[in-house]
Amino acid sequence: MGTIVVGRTPASDFALERTLDRVEGVEFEIERVVAPEAGQVMPYVWAAADSDQADELERALSDDPTTDEVELLADLGDEWLYRMEWVERTRFVVHVLVDAQGTIMDAVGKDDEWWLRVLFPDRDSLSATYDFCETNDVPFDVDQIYQLEAAPRRSQYGLTEEQYEALVTAFEHGYYEVPRSVSGEELATELDISHQALSERLRRAYRNLVSRTIIVGEDIR
Repeated sequence: MGTIVVGRTPASDFALERTLDRVEGVEFEIERVVAPEAGQVMPYVWAAADSDQADELERALSDDPTTDEVELLADLGDEWLYRMEWVERTRFVVHVLVDAQGTIMDAVGKDDEWWLRVLFPDRDSLSATYDFCETNDVPFDVDQIYQLEAAPRRSQYGLTEEQYEALVTAFEHGYYEVPRSVSGEELATELDISHQALSERLRRAYRNLVSRTIIVGEDIR
C-alpha cells in the first residue's frame, strides 16, 4: 500500500543552498527528478524571481557547488525552467529514488529549506528511509503521513469531508459557471446549511487548496 510523506529538510543538507541565499526571494520547484544511474540526480527545476534577477540567478546557479551542467530550457520573464545535475548532498534523493523506489511528487525550495511530498511504495521502504536518515544524519522533519489507498483523495489537498462535499456540490450545480447556474442561497439549501456557513466552508476550502497546490508547504486549516 503506497504511503505519502510530507516533510521538510534544510537547504544546507539538500541542494541549492548558496543560490537560495544569494538571490533574494527566489523560489524553486522541481518539475521532475530522475536518477539515471547510482549516485546521479538530474532534476528539471522551475525558478521564480523578479525579472531583473535573471542574470544574478544564472551566475548563482553556475557558482553553486551543488549543481553542474545547468541548462536553461524555458524563459518566461520571471520564471525559468532549468535542467541540471545535482552533484553534492544528493544522498537523500538517491536513496528515495533508487534504494526505496520512491517518487518525489512535489519539492519546493525557498528561504533556507525544502518542502517535499514523497510517495513510498510501502511502509517497509518508508521505514528503511527513516533508518537511512538516522544512520547518515540526514535531517528530515515529517509533517504528515498517510496511506494513499486508505486516504480519500481530498486529504491530499488538506480538505475536510465537509469542504470537499461543498466544492463538489458547487461544481456539479454550476456555482462556478459564468453566469452562475445556482445562487449561494440555493446551494446552501442543497447542502442543508446556512448561507453564512456555506461561505465560510468554501473560503476555508479555497485557502486549503491554495496552500497545498500553489503556496506549497504552508499548513492552513
